[in-house]
Amino acid sequence: MTADLAARAPLVAIVGRPNVGKSALFNRLVGRRTAIVEDLPGTTRDRLYGEYEWRGRWLRVVDTGGLEAESEGPFSPLIRRQIELAIEEANAILFVVDTRDGLTAADLEIAQMLRRVTKPLLLVANKTDNRAREGEVTQFYELGLGDPFPLSAYHGHGVADLMDALLTLVPSAVEDSPASASLRIAIIGRPNAGKSALVNALLGEERMIVSEIPGTTRDVIDTELVFRDHPLTLLDTAGMRRRGKIDQGVERHSVQRAQSALERADVAITVMDVSEIGAAQDMHVVGMASDATVGIVVAINKTDLMEAGEEARDAVMALMREKLKFVPWAPIVFISATERRGLSTLLNRVIEVGEQRHRRVPTGELNQVVQKAVAAHSPRSVQGRRINILYVTQAEVSPPTFVFFVNDAKLLHFGYERYLEGKLREHFGFAGTGIKLIFKSRGEHASAAGGGGKAARP
Repeated sequence: MTADLAARAPLVAIVGRPNVGKSALFNRLVGRRTAIVEDLPGTTRDRLYGEYEWRGRWLRVVDTGGLEAESEGPFSPLIRRQIELAIEEANAILFVVDTRDGLTAADLEIAQMLRRVTKPLLLVANKTDNRAREGEVTQFYELGLGDPFPLSAYHGHGVADLMDALLTLVPSAVEDSPASASLRIAIIGRPNAGKSALVNALLGEERMIVSEIPGTTRDVIDTELVFRDHPLTLLDTAGMRRRGKIDQGVERHSVQRAQSALERADVAITVMDVSEIGAAQDMHVVGMASDATVGIVVAINKTDLMEAGEEARDAVMALMREKLKFVPWAPIVFISATERRGLSTLLNRVIEVGEQRHRRVPTGELNQVVQKAVAAHSPRSVQGRRINILYVTQAEVSPPTFVFFVNDAKLLHFGYERYLEGKLREHFGFAGTGIKLIFKSRGEHASAAGGGGKAARP
C-alpha cells in the first residue's frame, strides 16, 4: 500500500487489558509477526501500526498497550494516553476480551470508558478455542457493547466473520493513486538516547511513549510524515545493546525488530546522548547500521545540556570524528529533541543521503576512475600473483552496488578494497550512504563482497 493510500485508509484501533491477545489479532490481520507476542502482560506499550487488505478493501490497524483497572507501574499513565490518542484518530474500535479468563474488573472499566466513545465498536471474545469456551462468551453481554464475536486470533478461527462485520462499519478505502516512494528512516541508538523523543518532536505529537526509564520502546513503530514535499517513514526502534548484554524474551525480540528495521531502511539516524558521547555501545550501534549498508546520519542529542559555545561543540565533533573513523562519510548533526532544535537540518541531511543512495555513475566514467586509482596505487601481490581488475559496472542503487570483474577475487586484500571504495567516494560522492563492492572472478559467481563501512570497529 502506498503512503498516500495509507494516510487515507480507515483506521481500526485494537484495545483491551494486558495479555488478552491484541497483538496476536494484529499479527493475524497484517499477515506477519509484526507485534511482539509474549506471554507477559504489558508487552506492547507504544502504538504499533500496520495495514491489510480484506475483500479488496485496504484498512489500517493500530495495536495498543494493555489497560489495567488499577493503574500501577511507571508506564500506566503513558499507556493510557497512547490508547486515548489511538481511539481519537481511529474510525472503528475492536475491544478484545479473554474468554479463558472470563469477565474482569478491568474489562468493566474499559467498557465504561468506551461507552463514551461515539465510534463504531466491535466486542471481540478472543481465545475461544473450543466448544466449551463458546458457552462462556455470553458473560460478556454484561459489558453492554453488543454481540461479542467469538474467535481465536492464534488459530484464525472466526477472524473472517469479524472482518466482514468490520467492513460494514468503516468508510470505504480510497482508490490507490500514484505517490512518491517514501524514504524509510530507522531511528536507532542505545537505550534512553532520546529516540522516541526525537520521533515525537518530528511529528509534533506524542506518538511514542517517552520516559526516563531505558527500554520503553519495544516494537518497531512505522510512522508517516511529509517534510518539504518529501514523504518519509520513521521506524522507531528499541534501544540496542551489545549481543552479550541482551536478555532473553522481550528484549531479545526488540533487538531483532531493530535489526529488521535496519534491513528495510534507507537511512539510519543514530541517536547519541551528548552527555555520554563516544561510548563503545554507540559505536556498536553505528557499526550495525554500517553492516546493513544503509545511509547513516549521526544525531548528537540533548545538546541543551552541553556547555554553550563553539569550543565545546568543536571538541565533541573532533571526538566523534575520531571515534567514527570506520564511517568517515557519515554526517554529524547536533540536535535537541526536547527543545526541537536542529530538526530541519537533520531531516535535510537525511533527504540528501537518501538522494545519494539513488545516484548512478556512468560506466565509462566509473572505469576511468578505477583505472587511474589502480595506476596510482597497484594492488600488492599474493604468492607472486596480483589481482587484475578487468571491468567495473554499477549493478544497483539503494545501496549503490559496484561489481568488479577480476582475474581472481581470492587475490583481493581487504585494505585494497577500502582504497577502491575511498576513490569512488572521492570522485562520485555518496556522502552519508553505505556502498557495496562485489568482486567476481572470471566465469564465477560473486566470491567476495565488502564496502558499506565494514572496516574494523571499536
